Amino acid sequence: MNQHPFSSGESFRQAFSTGLSDLLQGGGLGQFILVCANATFNPEIHDATAAELESLYLQLRAQYVGALASGRAIAEVEEDLLVFLKILAVGLERLKHTEQRQEGEWELQFNHLRSFRPKRITARVPAGIYADFEETAFHFNKGFMQKEAFWAGSLGGKDATLYYNKYPFVDFHCLLVPERERRLPQFLTAEHHAYLWDLTAQLADTLDGVGFGYNSIGAFASVNHLHFQMFLKPTGFPVMAADWRHNGGSAAYPTQCLAFDEPYAAWRCIEALHLGEMAYNLLYTPGRLFVFPRKKQGGYAQPAWTSGFTWHELAGGIIAFNREDYENLDESTIHEELARLDVDWHPVTAI
Repeated sequence: MNQHPFSSGESFRQAFSTGLSDLLQGGGLGQFILVCANATFNPEIHDATAAELESLYLQLRAQYVGALASGRAIAEVEEDLLVFLKILAVGLERLKHTEQRQEGEWELQFNHLRSFRPKRITARVPAGIYADFEETAFHFNKGFMQKEAFWAGSLGGKDATLYYNKYPFVDFHCLLVPERERRLPQFLTAEHHAYLWDLTAQLADTLDGVGFGYNSIGAFASVNHLHFQMFLKPTGFPVMAADWRHNGGSAAYPTQCLAFDEPYAAWRCIEALHLGEMAYNLLYTPGRLFVFPRKKQGGYAQPAWTSGFTWHELAGGIIAFNREDYENLDESTIHEELARLDVDWHPVTAI
């Protein structure tokens, strides 16, 4: 796990795929779900792991059905067991693979298995955008989570752990947890903002399309342990298109988006969001940060076709969990839903 995968895009992709295959060798429920979700998202990963996945699925199915039939306790993480039982109800062979299409300027995605994931703290209406770290809640220091680590070591001058995203929605999707033993809550500081800004630029020297997403508490962060969502997306996101006003064009983005090319000015904006108890999402790209002030989760009625708009949706990547919604969602509906998050917040008056 400590071999450096950041020397090139090819090295990163190879290490990512090899690590998933290695996870299956030890068996285990959490590893099965993680690899299954990545395999249904990426056809190459599916081809490389399909036989081993089916073998482990049959083994786990026999084990758990037998235990349930005889009333024996099942010693597994409850949320993993629930997801497996959903897969069992559908059948491994009937799980839909992720599909993607363009709808106007938006990227639309049908992601079946992601709909099975636990909601964790996204199911709550938060009191604010800060909450103390909770040792008893889900966090990345749990023992079982270390089996899902992709890489650990010194990265950009800090100790860091990269975990596979268990329910991916973007290519080569990882969770970066800096200094995880410090047990930092999901609340951005000037220190870690500067770290992410510099790290994104550093990794861009060798990883084409590298970036990081961030969800504050109240903006559909699912874990209250400081983390950032890493991806490789050379084509970029719709929010990065030149025709939007925040990028120097003339078109108005449907929800508020502030773009910064300098880290200190970006931090002043984030600091003002904190002072105003404003929920927000971030998209870090090399040399540029997109900031999305938005309405808090639970503060508006969201449509049934989404489990919540995160940094990915604010950046223009829309996820649907059933085929009918995926096929029928149109450009104007997506535009309207993004617009409903708008708060017309002005950092100059907030500071």
